[in-house]
Amino acid sequence: MLPSRRVRRVTGPLLIAALVTGVLLLPVLVVLALLVSVFLPGRLRALRLLCFGLVYLALEVAGLAAAAVLWVASGFGRRLSGPASRAAHYTVLRLLLDALMRTAQRLFSLRLVTDGESWSPLDDGVPGSTNAMVVLSRHAGPGDSFLLVHTLMNRDHLRQPRIVLKDVLQLDPLIDVYLNRLPNHFVSARRAAGPGPEEAIAGLASDLGEEDALLIFPEGANYTPQRKVRALQRLRERGLLAALTRAERMRHLLPPRPGGVVAALQAAPHADVVLVAHTGLEHLSTVGDVWRGLPMDKTLHLRWWFIPAAEVPRDEAELTDWLYRWWETIDDWITTTSAATRREEAARRDG
Repeated sequence: MLPSRRVRRVTGPLLIAALVTGVLLLPVLVVLALLVSVFLPGRLRALRLLCFGLVYLALEVAGLAAAAVLWVASGFGRRLSGPASRAAHYTVLRLLLDALMRTAQRLFSLRLVTDGESWSPLDDGVPGSTNAMVVLSRHAGPGDSFLLVHTLMNRDHLRQPRIVLKDVLQLDPLIDVYLNRLPNHFVSARRAAGPGPEEAIAGLASDLGEEDALLIFPEGANYTPQRKVRALQRLRERGLLAALTRAERMRHLLPPRPGGVVAALQAAPHADVVLVAHTGLEHLSTVGDVWRGLPMDKTLHLRWWFIPAAEVPRDEAELTDWLYRWWETIDDWITTTSAATRREEAARRDG
């Protein structure tokens, strides 16, 4: 069970203490990281992870300090839900994410390549230049949420994302504070009293404006073989044999759960849809995977498909079939892109 908000707020001072301790012990930590790196594969792996950890801590502390300032500026919380306060929170989040992604790209030698066009030829980075958006993305690796939100918020697109995400992510103090102040929905593994997740998602979608983007991960979790087996078993138990057959053919994805997607698209008939596929992070599912996989020195591929609102079905059965067809398309793209990436990496090693 997730700790109460009052208990979670204790982690803020703990982060400050951890950052101060890290800075005071920095010379010792650097020497230890250099020594450990000698026995690890890759270039200076432990040192890179130490640097990234300290930057992450510093950004968490800076973000929480900015949140305190914004709380005071909003009349000690009375106007936190107002448009000016909301815009200020999104600006701080955009700056923090930009610093985090730049740090990750430099320390871990990451390259982000966007395959194909942007989601719309009209999306020139000017707020209000396109419709509201519902963004449907695959779920793979611990960094995909950061990557997508950063892309949505960067200077090229300037969107204000509303995110559907797991409630356990509120254990991160920065996510806990900012995303609870902004229109988002945390999905709990335990069914609680009150509106269900579909109703909450419909509420988020119903008033999407031209600067907004609702981000949903229809799979609900990162892909693992164990989760795939459980997902197929759920379809079998519910008698959804056609969906089961289609899901079994997917090599990289969990079968999408249509409930939240249907709720969002029926509540926001004015919204365009953007489907997102990416590859390069899916092998990082656990802490051990992250430790073995860094520094990655990898190319991350991102692909967008833009669907105008007028071309999106609204009937539940048609939407479910439409979602599965797109998930099959994304699965095929991942297969092709991953194979091409492996060939490129092999060629670089041989060369």
